[in-house]
Amino acid sequence: MPAIPLTDVKAQYEPLLPELKERFAAVLESGRFILGPNVEAFEQESAAYLGVPATVGVANGTDAIVLALDAMGIGPGDEVVCPAFTFYATAEAIVRRGATPVFADIDPETLNLDPADVAERLTARTKAIMPVHLFGRPAPLGELAELGVPLLEDAAQAFGAPGVARVGIASTFSFYPTKNLFGLGDGGLVAVTDEEVGERVRVLRFHGSKDKIDFQLVGYNSRLDELQAAALRLFLPQLDGWNASRREAAARYLELGLADACELPRDEPGHVYHQFVVRSSERDNLREALAAAGVASTSYYVTPLHLQPALRYLGYREGALPETERAAAENLALPMWAGMPAEAQERVVTAMREASVPVH
Repeated sequence: MPAIPLTDVKAQYEPLLPELKERFAAVLESGRFILGPNVEAFEQESAAYLGVPATVGVANGTDAIVLALDAMGIGPGDEVVCPAFTFYATAEAIVRRGATPVFADIDPETLNLDPADVAERLTARTKAIMPVHLFGRPAPLGELAELGVPLLEDAAQAFGAPGVARVGIASTFSFYPTKNLFGLGDGGLVAVTDEEVGERVRVLRFHGSKDKIDFQLVGYNSRLDELQAAALRLFLPQLDGWNASRREAAARYLELGLADACELPRDEPGHVYHQFVVRSSERDNLREALAAAGVASTSYYVTPLHLQPALRYLGYREGALPETERAAAENLALPMWAGMPAEAQERVVTAMREASVPVH
C-alpha cells in the first residue's frame, strides 16, 4: 500500500505540465530571465486578484517581509508585535531590520494573534503589528486595526483567503512549493495598499535603484525571476479551484469521523487550509500510529519563537505565552492538498481512530 505524503505538489501541477513546458520554452527563447514581461504581468494580475493597488515580485517570502519592513521605515529602536507560534522568518526579518520582535499570545480557537493580548504589549516604540494568517486562516484584521497601529500582514500561508492583503499597509507572500499558490522554487511577493510603500519596495529589491545607474537607497538583490513568474501566471487562475478543493478535503475529514480521535480546527468561510492541523494531548501516540500506517504527519513550531536559541536575548521564559506553548505541544498536521483522494483521507482517519486515543 503506497505511503500517503503530507502534501503532493506534483499532483496539482502535473495536469498543467504541457502548458507549463510551453511557457518555460518561451522564456528560454526570449533570453530574458530577470524582471521581464512575465514578472510585470504577474504583478498586475496578482494585484487585480488581491484587490490592491500594486504588488512587487521578490526572491522569497522572507525577503518580502524584510523589504516591507524597510519600506515602512521600521528599524533600530522600533518594536513590532507578532506571534511566536509561526515560522522563524516572521521574527527573523524583524531582527534583520534591527528592530525588536515583541511576542503576543494566540487565541486557542484560531491559533492566530489574540487582539486583547496584543493590546497589552503595545508601547510608544511599537511601529507595527504583524499578524500571521496561520495555516490559511485569516487573522482578526478588523480587531487588530482598531488598535491604531499599522498592520503588516504575513500572508505566506493564505494566498486566496478572503480579505487578506486589503487591511495592512503591506502584505507578504511566499511561493515556496508547498503553499496554496506555489512556485517551482523560491519566490515571494509584497502586496501594498499604500502605493508609496510599494514604490519603495520596488526600488529596494533592485539594490536601491530605479535604473541601475543612480542608487537612491541601500537596497537588496531580491527579484522574482521570469521562469517562476511564468509558472505563477499559469497557476494563479487555478487557485480558487485549488482552495475550494482544500476546503472540501477539510469537510471530508469531519464527515469521516476524525473528531472522534482529536480536536479539529474550527472551520470558517475564509479558511483556505494551507495545512490541516488538529490538536491532541496524545499527539506523539497519534504520530506513531500514522507512521505505522504509512501516513505522513508533522508538528509545527514545537519550539515557539520566544524560546528559540537565537532569540533568547529577548528575555522570554517558558510559561510566558501559555496558549502558544500549549499549541506547540499539541498540534499535528495531517495530509492535505488540492485534489487529495477520498481514499487517502479514509486511511488517515482509520489510522487515527484505531489508535484509540481519547479526544483532547
